[in-house]
Amino acid sequence: MKDIAWDAYQIFLAVARHGGLTGAAQVSSLSPATVGRRVLELEQGIGRQLFSRSQTGYRLTADGQALFEHLQAMDAVVRKVDGWRQEAHGASVVRLMAGTWGTWLVCENIQAIRSDRDGFRLDMSVSERRATLAHREHDVGIRAVLPDEPNLARRHAGEVAYAAYRQRNAPDGLATSWLAVSEEDAVSPYLRWPHENAGAAIAVIVSRPRSLLDLVRAGAGQAVLPCFVGDLDSGLERAGDELKSLRHSQWIVTNSEDRHRREIRTVSDRLYRLLKSHADLIAGKRPSRTT
Repeated sequence: MKDIAWDAYQIFLAVARHGGLTGAAQVSSLSPATVGRRVLELEQGIGRQLFSRSQTGYRLTADGQALFEHLQAMDAVVRKVDGWRQEAHGASVVRLMAGTWGTWLVCENIQAIRSDRDGFRLDMSVSERRATLAHREHDVGIRAVLPDEPNLARRHAGEVAYAAYRQRNAPDGLATSWLAVSEEDAVSPYLRWPHENAGAAIAVIVSRPRSLLDLVRAGAGQAVLPCFVGDLDSGLERAGDELKSLRHSQWIVTNSEDRHRREIRTVSDRLYRLLKSHADLIAGKRPSRTT
C-alpha cells in the first residue's frame, strides 16, 4: 500500500475537529471541494470509511474515531517538536483559539494581548468548535462550556449575553427578515436560534458568523449577535430583549503542563484581564451613550 503523507492526516484532523468541510477549509487554506476530495482519497487509501456525511456536516465513524484518537497524539508530538525548533531560533509561538467574536474582541484590543516588546509570535485560530488543548493542539483557548478534561486548567471569565440586532432606525420590514449561517455551520446555540425560531423568515444565509455583522450594518435584516458586539456598534440597535436562553459562561483554558510557560501565562493573564475589563458589556449591560 502506498504511504500516506502527513498532510493528508492533517486535513482529516481539521475536518474531524470542525465537523465539516467549511471550517476545515478555513484553517487549511484549501477550498471545501479540495478538502472533500482529499478526505475521500484518504478513505480510499486506508480502505475504511472515516466519516458519515449529511447535510448537517461530517461525523466520525467508529473507524474515523479510532484514527482520530491515534492522530491526536501524533499531532501533539509534531507540534511540540515544531515549538522546540522555533524556540531554538528565538521564535516561540503561542497558539490562541477562540470563536468568531472572541477573536474579534482580541483583534480590537490586540495591544492588550501582544506588544512589539514581546518575544513570541501569536498564532490565532478562529473556530466555533471547542478549543482543543488536551493534546496541545492549542496553547490558550476560550470555551463556552466548563472543561471536563482532567489535564486542562481553566479560569472563569464571566458570562456572555445575546440579543437580536438590526440597523438603527431601520424600517419595520426588517422585523420579518432574518440573517443566519448555514445549518451545517450552525454549531453554537446562538447560530442555531434563527433556524429553530424563525426558519421561514430567513432572508440571507452565509457560511461565516462574521458576515452577520456586516449584513446587519447594511440593513439586510436582523441577526442574533453577542451583546458586546451589537451594543458597541453605534449603527445598530437591539430588536428585542436579551435572549436569555442563550446566556452562557465562558472560560479561559490552558494545558495544565504548559500553563506556567512564561509566554503562555502572559497571554492567558492578559486575555483574562481583557475579558474581565469588558465583563459588564459581555454580560449584556448596555454601555451609556452620550448625545
